[in-house]
Amino acid sequence: MRFTVAIDGPAAAGKGTISRKVAEHFGFAHLDTGLIYRATGARVLDGQDPLKAAAFLRAEDLDRDDLRTPEVADAASRIAAVPEVRDALINFQRDFAGRDGGAVLDGRDIGTVICPDADVKLFVTASPEIRAERRYQELSAKGLDVTRDGVLEDVNARDARDAARAAAPMKAAEDAVMIDTSELSIDDAVAAAIKQIEAVRNKTT
Repeated sequence: MRFTVAIDGPAAAGKGTISRKVAEHFGFAHLDTGLIYRATGARVLDGQDPLKAAAFLRAEDLDRDDLRTPEVADAASRIAAVPEVRDALINFQRDFAGRDGGAVLDGRDIGTVICPDADVKLFVTASPEIRAERRYQELSAKGLDVTRDGVLEDVNARDARDAARAAAPMKAAEDAVMIDTSELSIDDAVAAAIKQIEAVRNKTT
């Protein structure tokens, strides 16, 4: 049985947590596609050419300890704007999405480019200020030297870059269901996602 859930949205909106919990709830496989770009960005920071870094990405690259740093996040956003890099990573994502047993993929262009025929498309968002505060708390907990104003500036800059890039800009698919997590607990956000998925599954079974 193949069933694909595409979950898109900006950084720190909660899509990663929602995706993991949704996958666990339904017993689906989960792919955080942002990690693919972060791993590629990390290899670029190591001195590799962006296209070669994408073409020769290995599964173990997704386990690097530095993938959640601001530097890698910035590098990931920049190389994600390169069409050739995105093309090099598309097949991996589509192969994952087509596996038997169901799959949840989260990113920024899953419902629009990677899996335009996904069974369920969700777009998870929140206000920039809320997302910046979440990211600030996350980075501070890791001991990184960041400020609230600096993190908000980074969030706004990344949003602008992701939305304006020529290659697969971040946007909600026309048939995506919006979930705004600004005022939702994670449990409520997950419940909203599960409700949407169950509604579609009940129609197809």
